[in-house]
Amino acid sequence: MSKPFMLTYDLNSPGQSYDDVIKTIKEDISTGAWCSYWKSSYLLRSNLTTDQILDKLKPFLDQGDKFFITEIVDNKQGWLETDQWKYINENIFNN
Repeated sequence: MSKPFMLTYDLNSPGQSYDDVIKTIKEDISTGAWCSYWKSSYLLRSNLTTDQILDKLKPFLDQGDKFFITEIVDNKQGWLETDQWKYINENIFNN
């Protein structure tokens, strides 16, 4: 059963490929439900655990990089556009 997660990262080492990280998040980690309304941060649904998600992204992380993943609950507030909230509610939290 999939769960909602917030994932954020900073690739600080020179020459790193954000494209590989983004492709892995969208195709290998998420169930297909994901959004990124911020730089280097994603809301997504995944069938993986936090440890499994980290294992998928480790090949792209270097010593100076930062990465954080946490399971999230449907207790949220923010400043987003109406269609963004609709996507989050319908696809990330399945409301």
